[in-house]
Amino acid sequence: MRALRVLREVRLIAAEDTRTTQILLRNYGINTRIVSYNEHNMDHRTPQLLATMKTGDVALVSEAGTPGVSDPGHELIAATIAAGHSVVPIPGPSAIIAALVTSGLPMRQFTFLGFLSRRPAERRRALAQIAVEARTLVVFESPHRLRQTLEDLRQILSGRRLAVCRELTKVFEEVFRGTAAEALTHFPDPRGEFTIVIEGATDQPRPLSDDEIRRYLQEAKDRGLSGRDAVKAVSAAAGRPRREIYTLWLQFSEDQG
Repeated sequence: MRALRVLREVRLIAAEDTRTTQILLRNYGINTRIVSYNEHNMDHRTPQLLATMKTGDVALVSEAGTPGVSDPGHELIAATIAAGHSVVPIPGPSAIIAALVTSGLPMRQFTFLGFLSRRPAERRRALAQIAVEARTLVVFESPHRLRQTLEDLRQILSGRRLAVCRELTKVFEEVFRGTAAEALTHFPDPRGEFTIVIEGATDQPRPLSDDEIRRYLQEAKDRGLSGRDAVKAVSAAAGRPRREIYTLWLQFSEDQG
């Protein structure tokens, strides 16, 4: 009710997708003027919205979820604060909290990673680096990259419990609980937006195998890292002594000629 009142009373509504927001406004008979605010127009739209705030309030609405949380809004929020205006949150749906609550995994502490990298090597490296994290992990993922991410989770965080939450708070809401390997079978053709909740490390992480380490060394070499930097980076994620990684690097370098 508070959100509806605010949408009626503000001078202007800035929406990530005006088409989606118009459906909400029409359903409740709200006639407030609406403009788009998204990653494509935020540079020129932000000054316009700040100008409007001199004479009235502006409401910021994302297509789904919470503005600024892996959605447009942070830049406007920061600019609004810098300009001396108030920023008042109107709590609404958050896939992060909704997924945590329904996951069945510990919620006392968690780490939100947002969207993982689209680049496979960077995504795997990020997962390897947080393998020792004891807190529950939450990530967002798009449908066309879900299976790739689940495959990386199967390999790097093998055996961890997880919840794959699809289209939370929407018509086709679905929550799958199990392992990454089981989720791969359950989602042969992913559709919708996904939030993945992953069990944190419960004990010492599984040390990476020699083959896994060689793969990461190859990726480090491809990125132009020196032998010293490659060994240091891979050792931090591998759960094995640096001297062992260095020995593998020497063998790897010899094999590469």
